[in-house]
Amino acid sequence: METSYDVIVVGGGHAGVEAASSAARLGHPTLLLTLHKAMISNMPCNPHIGGSAKGVVVREVDALGGIMGLAADKHPLQIKMLNTGKGPGVQCLRSQQDKKLYPQAVLEILESTPNLKIEENEVTSLLFEEGKILGVETKNGQKIFAKAVILTTGTYLCSKVISGNSSIDAGPDGEKATLGISPSLKKMGIAMWRLKTGTPPRIKKSSIDFSAGRIEEGMAGELNFSYANHKRYTLEEQLPCYLIYTSEKTLEIIHEHLNESALFNGLIQSQGPRYCPSIESKVVRFADKPRHQLFLEPEYEHGESIYLQGFSTGFSHELQEELVHSLPGLEHAEILKYAYQIEYDAVRPEEYSLTLESMKYKGLYFAGQLCGTSGYEEAAGLGLMAGINASREIQGEDPFVLKRNEAYIGVMIDDLVTKGTDEPYRLLSSRAEFRLLLRHDNADKRLSEYGHQIGLLSEERYAAFKHKYQDIEDIISILSTTNVSDKAGLNAYFEEMGFPPSNDGFKGLELLKRPGFTYTRIASLMPELAGYHLDEESILALETMVKYEGYLKKQDMEAASLIKAEAIELPVDLDYEHMDGLRLEARQKLSSVRPVNIGQASRIAGVNPADISILLLQLRKKGLR
Repeated sequence: METSYDVIVVGGGHAGVEAASSAARLGHPTLLLTLHKAMISNMPCNPHIGGSAKGVVVREVDALGGIMGLAADKHPLQIKMLNTGKGPGVQCLRSQQDKKLYPQAVLEILESTPNLKIEENEVTSLLFEEGKILGVETKNGQKIFAKAVILTTGTYLCSKVISGNSSIDAGPDGEKATLGISPSLKKMGIAMWRLKTGTPPRIKKSSIDFSAGRIEEGMAGELNFSYANHKRYTLEEQLPCYLIYTSEKTLEIIHEHLNESALFNGLIQSQGPRYCPSIESKVVRFADKPRHQLFLEPEYEHGESIYLQGFSTGFSHELQEELVHSLPGLEHAEILKYAYQIEYDAVRPEEYSLTLESMKYKGLYFAGQLCGTSGYEEAAGLGLMAGINASREIQGEDPFVLKRNEAYIGVMIDDLVTKGTDEPYRLLSSRAEFRLLLRHDNADKRLSEYGHQIGLLSEERYAAFKHKYQDIEDIISILSTTNVSDKAGLNAYFEEMGFPPSNDGFKGLELLKRPGFTYTRIASLMPELAGYHLDEESILALETMVKYEGYLKKQDMEAASLIKAEAIELPVDLDYEHMDGLRLEARQKLSSVRPVNIGQASRIAGVNPADISILLLQLRKKGLR
């Protein structure tokens, strides 16, 4: 039996749902193949969305028309803005999600999406011919053809679940491993490598003495991932988390049994994420620290499962019991699910381009942890970009590639393709050289125009975006040209802020630029602004634009240099191997990455400024510059 679609998405994780949703909404008959429908958008590790840099990615996905933010806003267990004591370039949202309700919210969105069919089936091999993907073959022998295939298989490919000396063929969260796709990819000549990640134990809530920990509350206010939402959250409707620390006994047990951990006994050979280490790795790496912090975080609103954040481990079940019972408040804890490490196959970054399409097979795309990343948010961003680019390729349109100064998603893809990675890649704010431009508050300003042009952002959402920034523009104009008329009110404000009273005239904009002064208070003193009603989100955007104007202009100028370099394109068939003047390492790296422009070439490890000068000279000789 044979069937065909425009797009086939293999895998129903956070990358797969964004890829399938975007392709279908762009008008392409799309098939999403998943092992179990109930596990769509499952969270096998911590059920939270957002965090450092990651929270901004969710906003970017939403501004482009993706679905993660919409689902994350449905029913957060706890939500807060991180880094509020620091500058706007590192502030971001993080929410603890209900492990059951979040996937349900995603599934509801998918099931109401036109052109999208969801089917439970296992792909065992890929159908291809020289240089082109044709479709997939399933476990029951069915051949399904497509114009594009997007692989979003997460941590399932030839995966092994490992703890202590035990290693079994299995996928995350009790699922089975996918064994057929890796051999098929290798047969196609696509380079693969083994990566590793892990997850901590889950503890029965009623067996924990929470009084031994420090309560960690969420945050009240308008804290939404999606620009379409303006929900207010109260502390009363949020669940608390708790901070605890390892004890001296915990460290003693780890040191005494270190060679029994799968991470140290030689059973695991693959590379894990450096920024999410196991507890035994932390104890070894930071040997001078007398204790390590852990968080007790709920997995469900109505359930007993508590996630022991920071306690990923490769120890056996027996030792996990001993370790957990050494923690304050967990002396009599009951483990609901043991920690494990998981090894899996991933595709090497040099195998795909900036569009996430295979360098060797037209129509084959990769997204999510299969690309060598870690995290639900990174997966969502990659899935959305793969879905968009697969659609544009089918429609004969230009590819969609985000620049480093436009989005964290652009930073991530450029890092992967240009620099590669030797571990599961995790987005961090420090990876972005223009992070003041890539803020939480302005993802819509950066990307909504793209989302609308592509066809994923609705007319209603686009109109709301335009109205928001027109209001902000009008308000800034009034602030910059109008003096505050309520002198008595202003002097009272001065006194509160520690300034002497004054009879001088002050423009609203001049006041707003002062540290600590707020738009809400200034607007209350200016009747000219009475007709404008900004929500908290818009006020944050306005205040950031005004208060950081000088810094933003500086980063804009720096970004202009990048844009200039990106504009100098490199022919896809440029022969680097025989280019006079290039060092051997540069020839090899350039031939492997095949950069599309000078900007990308300059960021390749092993390519120095002298090599770039040679490239520019060669382009002039060929009349290409």
